[in-house]
Amino acid sequence: MSALVLRRGRFSVRVERRTLVLVAVMAVLIAGLALLGLCYGAAWASPARVFAALGGAGGGPGVVIREWRLPRVLAGLVFGAALGLAGAIFQNVTRNPLGSPDVIGLDAGAYTGALVAITVLSGTPAQLTIGSVLGGAVAAAAVYLLSSGGGLSGLRLVVIGIAVNAMLTALNSWIVLRAELEVAIAAVGWQAGSLNGVGWDDVGVPFAVLAGFFVLLATRAPAVQQAALGGALAVTTGVRWDRLRLQLVLIGVGCTATVTAVAGPIAFIALASPQIGRRLARTPGVGLLPAALTGAALLAGADLVAQVLLAPVALPVGVVSTAIGGCYLIWLLTKEVWRG
Repeated sequence: MSALVLRRGRFSVRVERRTLVLVAVMAVLIAGLALLGLCYGAAWASPARVFAALGGAGGGPGVVIREWRLPRVLAGLVFGAALGLAGAIFQNVTRNPLGSPDVIGLDAGAYTGALVAITVLSGTPAQLTIGSVLGGAVAAAAVYLLSSGGGLSGLRLVVIGIAVNAMLTALNSWIVLRAELEVAIAAVGWQAGSLNGVGWDDVGVPFAVLAGFFVLLATRAPAVQQAALGGALAVTTGVRWDRLRLQLVLIGVGCTATVTAVAGPIAFIALASPQIGRRLARTPGVGLLPAALTGAALLAGADLVAQVLLAPVALPVGVVSTAIGGCYLIWLLTKEVWRG
């Protein structure tokens, strides 16, 4: 049998065996990356010391592990999963492997909203969050409305999204150039996307918001799986595709903007994770769970590389993720050209 059917009373869930194997392997990989992230720092901590610190012991080194390293590691995992899910949402909606928030302008829109909060307002965490969400939502609405003429097409949405992304990038550059020097330096540093300095005060509310989006998306997972076969076919199975598409876009925007508000626009995780997860799981559509697990592993791994590469100086994780994503994009485009 290639699938298992789990039953409890009147409810049943069909799970592919390969998906179960992938989840188990990815869980082990993510746990290993998390442990390595807790061990690595200015002073190496053994796994035994890490487990003791998580249990509340360890004195000074234990405080460093619990208060400095743990929130950063958790942020990498949760934010990576959120970006992976956002990428899976938009690639399902557009039915295009290039349909991700960082390609179609949502990251740039969220960054525009955050820039306005930094340059015009005082740039508090609450203002950054609200600005990022509003900026991402406005960018998504613009792309959606511009691409909906004559019937919404995935290819049209991606092309228009790329154009909107280019215009927003130019606008963001203009805002930075017009800002005061100190504000501009802070904005440019934040633009790279970084988990440096992330603490418990920074992640509490975002984790709660993302948890809400994850639960909401889980309730839509069966409909998303049907919609992966095509919007027209999904409608014949009882899926309200137009309503579902709008809900998915809002969830994707929310996930992207929440991550951007804390860590800045982290590029290419949302683009690469869904397709890598799909190939590992060998699913016909872009699966949500493989995308989330792959995104968590990619961002956690990229953050470790960013810390080690020029140690003791920690690079922004966005620099590493961009390099990884650029290689992936070249491979993807080359494969599409050869297929064509």
